[in-house]
Amino acid sequence: MAVTAQMVKELREKTGAGMMDCKKALQENDGDMEKAVDWLREKGIAKAAKKADRIAAEGTTNIEVEGNKAVIVEINSETDFVAKNEGFKTLVNDVSKHLLANNPESVDVALEQKMDNGQTVQEYLNNAIAKIGEKISLRRFTVAEKTDNDVFGAYLHMGGRIGVLTLLEGTNDDELAKDVAMHVAAVNPRYVTRDAVPAEEIDREREVLKTQALNEGKPENIVEKMVEGRLNKFFEEISLVDQAFIKDTDQKVGKYVKSKGASVKGFIRYEVGEGMEKREDNFAEEVMSQVKK
Repeated sequence: MAVTAQMVKELREKTGAGMMDCKKALQENDGDMEKAVDWLREKGIAKAAKKADRIAAEGTTNIEVEGNKAVIVEINSETDFVAKNEGFKTLVNDVSKHLLANNPESVDVALEQKMDNGQTVQEYLNNAIAKIGEKISLRRFTVAEKTDNDVFGAYLHMGGRIGVLTLLEGTNDDELAKDVAMHVAAVNPRYVTRDAVPAEEIDREREVLKTQALNEGKPENIVEKMVEGRLNKFFEEISLVDQAFIKDTDQKVGKYVKSKGASVKGFIRYEVGEGMEKREDNFAEEVMSQVKK
């Protein structure tokens, strides 16, 4: 029986297994959906699939740099306990190196790629899930490239709770780039410069500030000046180069970097679990549930 894309999609939805695993399961069982599900279970792949709907908002970030390429990665687990496990750390390093070497265009593409160990990334994660007993997922990654005139700055805070990769132009000063990465980890800017802030975001903030000033009873003839002053403060909060540098608060980041003959080209900041629903399980109950298994 010919295996169609719709059949593969249906099996993926039933089991949560990878696309290639589902395709193979259907081929091995002549398109029989139930037998394909059993086949995946027998191979241990569906064991990972059972955990697919569980929340994995813990984990770690990691950064790998090699020559003019670097990758920053976030891989999630269900508990911080697993994130500190040596096996989990090995998995994170292996996947990071694979992503850096192969530069896939998306997470979905990455999961189907073969690693040096002969497994796909998804199979490698599934095997770890079966062994560790928690959902583990590759959430996101970014591969960056630089020229010989640039430098990467890599910083992992709290063992990878926050990961920052910076790119500075016009210097080879690793320490300067790392210092800027530390600043980004601590202060969490949203843009490199104020010019990068979308016009609609500026307009929205301007309207909010104007309404605030009017509600404070300020005369209309001075409201505009007040708004522009407060808007500068807004830029200092969200624009990296306009922020006071954490290692020298008398200077802005942009001016400090410029004094070293460099400029900030960009940054990527990952914080584990940001924007994700968090587990609220009672930790003691969770431990006891594991002991009883």
